[in-house]
Amino acid sequence: AGLADYGPVRGTMVIKPWGYAIWEGIQSYLDRRFKETGHENCYFPMLIPYSFIAKEAEHVEGFAPELALVTKGGGKDLEEPLVVRPTSETIVNHMFSQWVTSYRDLPLLVNQWANVVRWEMRTRPFVRTLEFLWQEGHTAHATAEEAQEETLKMIQIYREFSEDVAAMPVIVGRKSRLESFAGAEATYTIEAMMKDGKALQAGTSHNLGTNFAKAFNTQYSDANQQLQFVHQSSWGVSTRMIGGIIMTHGDDAGLKLPPNLSPVQVIVIPVGVKKSIPPEVSEAIEGIVEVCRAAGIRVRVDDSMQRTPGFKFNQWEMKGVPVRIEVGPRDVAKQCC
Repeated sequence: AGLADYGPVRGTMVIKPWGYAIWEGIQSYLDRRFKETGHENCYFPMLIPYSFIAKEAEHVEGFAPELALVTKGGGKDLEEPLVVRPTSETIVNHMFSQWVTSYRDLPLLVNQWANVVRWEMRTRPFVRTLEFLWQEGHTAHATAEEAQEETLKMIQIYREFSEDVAAMPVIVGRKSRLESFAGAEATYTIEAMMKDGKALQAGTSHNLGTNFAKAFNTQYSDANQQLQFVHQSSWGVSTRMIGGIIMTHGDDAGLKLPPNLSPVQVIVIPVGVKKSIPPEVSEAIEGIVEVCRAAGIRVRVDDSMQRTPGFKFNQWEMKGVPVRIEVGPRDVAKQCC
């Protein structure tokens, strides 16, 4: 379906334009929902001092086997190895500890769209790759109750996207202690059932408690001038969501994209023409496109003459476009399509 290709480094993938357009659809919906719930976008560096990762004991133990380390820069050995971002809780807390001083600074609600690297042993395109794209939200709150409320609110936004936009039914639940995020008090996920009978963890939301706040001394002065540790959450969805959509809706004829998410909802293909498209067919197609766009429908015309209509039918079916409209001279004569 032209979604991706294998990268030259084992376990990496190149996301091709059609695959990236689906990711943009995911981004567009979630980014709007994050902003509606008070979050702002920002960006944290990709290179993290190794000492940051080591500050939270469970965190370093959980991520150590997956870390990619930079040990040289500018031809010289670095004084301290740098970790290529596997997730950003540590560097976020380093910054939060400088930004938060008073209860008036809370809640602090940020999100970043970024890439991460995890040195996975067994990889599959979109489902588990060495590098992948995601968003990661990070919040700091005055109370444990607020952090828990945020954690549950965000997993429900993921459920809403998965079911209402991606048309992928999920079960929302809490992970076992063993399967929880390294350094979290509790991890909540959306789990989708794939056609092979396996569950796919499609989105996560973590209540971090005060674990990272204590490791990085992220404190604030409360209304009584007493120092308190912030309570935190973090949550994320990645390009794995595309893998879930492929496995939920695809079949042997190719991809099937949910209309709400498909980059192209209607493909218009001229038929019954050989060397060039007659003016009356072009005019009819323009009318269809105008009507679709006026209705907010994402429409594209495939009027290239290098491919046969049959080839185009198969190609766009493989890409998963929901609706195909065929228009030819006979259709125009009958005022139909």
